[in-house]
Amino acid sequence: MERLQKYIASCGIASRRKAEELIVEGKVQVNGRKVTELGVKINPAKDKVKVNGQLLAMEKPVYYLLNKPKGVITSVSDPQGRETVLDYIKHEKKRIFPVGRLDLYTEGLLLLTNDGELAQNLTHPSKGVEKTYEVRLKGRIKEEDLQEIANGVMLEDGLTSPATIVDLGFDDHNGVHEVEITIHEGRNRQVRRMFEYFGYRIHNLKRIAYGGLTLSGVKRGGARQLTQREVNTLKALGVKKK
Repeated sequence: MERLQKYIASCGIASRRKAEELIVEGKVQVNGRKVTELGVKINPAKDKVKVNGQLLAMEKPVYYLLNKPKGVITSVSDPQGRETVLDYIKHEKKRIFPVGRLDLYTEGLLLLTNDGELAQNLTHPSKGVEKTYEVRLKGRIKEEDLQEIANGVMLEDGLTSPATIVDLGFDDHNGVHEVEITIHEGRNRQVRRMFEYFGYRIHNLKRIAYGGLTLSGVKRGGARQLTQREVNTLKALGVKKK
């Protein structure tokens, strides 16, 4: 027996959290009967589950690593017709979706999958999955500001957790200061806001690592499927507690 929301997520329809919303909204049927309460368990081998009238079936999970270019929307679609991350993995016929988000002007490593369970686990705040960003700013960064960012910054949504910062130095030729920062949270535009708190404007922001994965061998706009070993590593992170 398996919880209904977990089964929906494993079919690639949505994350477990979104699956719970679909159930509460009355958009899920089990064997022809509407289910609106959470906690219902089903037998995936026998029970027939429909979401918005569509019969679900277990899909083979797929996992992609994309090097997202700047200016691309982290979404499965865009009503304004702008380019989305799915435009870079057009050959995949299964319904995949991004794991977390990168804002419009941030480039770099983004995972996409149809494994809603893994996506939910990796993005849950309690897991503390490491994300490393390359930050390039115009002008010099004060050492004391970097230390405060590393210790934690009081943003409008609370104090950020301690971060690891590597100062890569200031380039006198182009006037750019470059640092790498590793965080364990996933707040909206968090890295940008941490530097903006001290009055700095980020010239370029790129995620270069996520949960031990890097962009090695993947050019901007390119994508590749994860190896089974990499998938297993991510799944181990997804069940890890702080």
